[in-house]
Amino acid sequence: MVNLEWYRTFKSVYKNGNFSNAAKELFISQPAVSQQIAMLEAHVGYKLFNRKSKGVEPTEYAKLLNNLIIEALDRLENVENGFREKAFNSNQLVSVGISKHLFLSIGNQLLSHFEFIDFTFAENDELFQLVDAKKVDFAIVTKKFDTFDTIQKELGTMKQIIVASLDLDITLCKKEIEEENFSTVEQWLNQQKWYNYDARIPHVKLFWLHVFDKKRPTLISNYIIPSENELLTALSRNTGLAIVWNINAKAFINEGNIQMLWDSSKMPSTSVYMLSRKNDALNSVLDEVLNKMKGFF
Repeated sequence: MVNLEWYRTFKSVYKNGNFSNAAKELFISQPAVSQQIAMLEAHVGYKLFNRKSKGVEPTEYAKLLNNLIIEALDRLENVENGFREKAFNSNQLVSVGISKHLFLSIGNQLLSHFEFIDFTFAENDELFQLVDAKKVDFAIVTKKFDTFDTIQKELGTMKQIIVASLDLDITLCKKEIEEENFSTVEQWLNQQKWYNYDARIPHVKLFWLHVFDKKRPTLISNYIIPSENELLTALSRNTGLAIVWNINAKAFINEGNIQMLWDSSKMPSTSVYMLSRKNDALNSVLDEVLNKMKGFF
């Protein structure tokens, strides 16, 4: 019995001319793509692709098969998308891609706008792939993607700041910051305990680059906690410093759990976007969410 997924896989390989790219598009492994093509070849009784140095090329039978199934397969996918839109409209069921670091602030804001949400955690490039492949309805990203099939609208901006635990006496450091004695400030910062979400300290490197005009900070990360929510929670209960997004730190600061050390004017803001596919039924709803969420920033 033929499996519909074999034809989906065939369509992707035919279009991409590459098993690896088809696997990325379908969000399955490359061995799974090879296995499904082999099963389809066994079912139809003909070889469909010939391997070449870079990728594969379709055989004459594959070209014939593509002509026979492509219209029917497209119609079926349109039916599936239409059903998803109806389900979305009737139940407010929505799938959202977002960075785990932004779930604390933006993700929680979305909870008040939808009755049902299925969240997927990923970073910018993978989030784009999820939207483009219709695996999620929309995503929250911090990178600009210019494609014909997607719509990207700015929610607002955020920036990185330095926050400190309440037990740290930051009076002298803040005075040195005001007087722009940055060498003294950097020396003090290097002596503190640091919390980061990545051993490569990307936030710290960006801050040092823009504020101190240095590519390589000399501080050492004491604690690596791979989520800003847990990182801020840990910082509020212990001693140290962290560079985090201001929208994540806002609630902790307002509740008196941590303190602001430095919101540097040299640190540029980062735009936050809502990324979705062109879909009239979905985008009308997203426009409403977009307008409501702009006040959050």
